[in-house]
Amino acid sequence: MKKQMTIAYDVHSGLYLNLTNRCPCACTFCLRQTMDSVGNSGGLWLEHEPSYEEVIAAIDSCNPDKYTEVVFCGFGEPTERLDVLLQVAAYLKENWPDKKIRINTNGLGDLVCGEPIAEKLKGLIDVVSVSLNTPNAEEYLKLTRSKFGMQSFDAMLAFAEACVKTVPEVVMTTVDTTISHEEEAQCQAICDRIGARYRIRPWED
Repeated sequence: MKKQMTIAYDVHSGLYLNLTNRCPCACTFCLRQTMDSVGNSGGLWLEHEPSYEEVIAAIDSCNPDKYTEVVFCGFGEPTERLDVLLQVAAYLKENWPDKKIRINTNGLGDLVCGEPIAEKLKGLIDVVSVSLNTPNAEEYLKLTRSKFGMQSFDAMLAFAEACVKTVPEVVMTTVDTTISHEEEAQCQAICDRIGARYRIRPWED
């Protein structure tokens, strides 16, 4: 794999921030299983995890007028760098106050950090997008290959439910090529129960 320091990159109207390559999952459908980059990002495999100062420098080199939102999403799970993520989010709230701040996450941040983290997102994060993937715990583990094992599915649901109470918008997603329409209906029912919005996303999105 080719390594470089792509910290900030564009996707549609969003500025995406790549904080880490660490992830507790190895999802069968993950783009990083087969490629080094997304869109015009260049390589997303990092030479090292960027410091807070490096992330801010990358943000400051961008024109905020180009973007409607800032998204914590790269070739890794953003909550692996929760402290830096929260610091950067606070900077954005102060300096880019009109931009939505979103986290794209596998929802395993409580297990990653060893404590519940939804409350820490309050006032800093506007949207949390959680990869639901499937309505079934066994199938979830087959798809995600989470290092945390069978507890992962319930932990992901608990995180999403907690975020509904602390974050303005919670979205739960599945990939359109990975499950059946019947399973999608079951995922919709889960989202309805939790209070999240359900989104079926294209594989390449």
